[in-house]
Amino acid sequence: MAKIYTRKGDDGTTSLLYGGRVLKSGLRTDAYGALDEAVSAIGVARAKCEDGGLGKDLLWLQRELFVTGAQLATAPDAEQRLEEGVSRIGEQSVHLAEQKIDAYMSQVDLPPKFVIPGGTELSAQLDVARATLRRAERRAVELAQEEELDPTLLKFLNRANDLLFALARATDEQSPELFEHGRE
Repeated sequence: MAKIYTRKGDDGTTSLLYGGRVLKSGLRTDAYGALDEAVSAIGVARAKCEDGGLGKDLLWLQRELFVTGAQLATAPDAEQRLEEGVSRIGEQSVHLAEQKIDAYMSQVDLPPKFVIPGGTELSAQLDVARATLRRAERRAVELAQEEELDPTLLKFLNRANDLLFALARATDEQSPELFEHGRE
């Protein structure tokens, strides 16, 4: 039986990718921890998804956010060890997210008012994931104010939030009678 505990974190610290330890309550840990929550929330949405294309896009987003999380979990002095697409998010991911956003938004007729989550169970879960990801983005911005952070990472987090919004609205559109709440 493999043991998953190391006891190294009993002092309130955690290991970073490629070495180093930081407080579990630190800005960096909070940023990638919030990102982990968002990836899990997207997983709940993906489990509820019956549309294969949407499911694939959610899985793509989860994988890209894992890459982003690896980047956040790396100390600045080890960033040269990061590899684009594996442990560093790149402009290609930003571009692909934009293409996905445009494709989903082309299917949506946005209401003139704010959209209240809950049009469908899936869209509500996507909105929960988006709100959680927004928190991760805020934590990453806060970290960027304290130490240098790759601006592409921040750009990707912003696009990822937009993509979750677009996915949620597209799933609302699949049930137009439930989307009326935003059109009154």
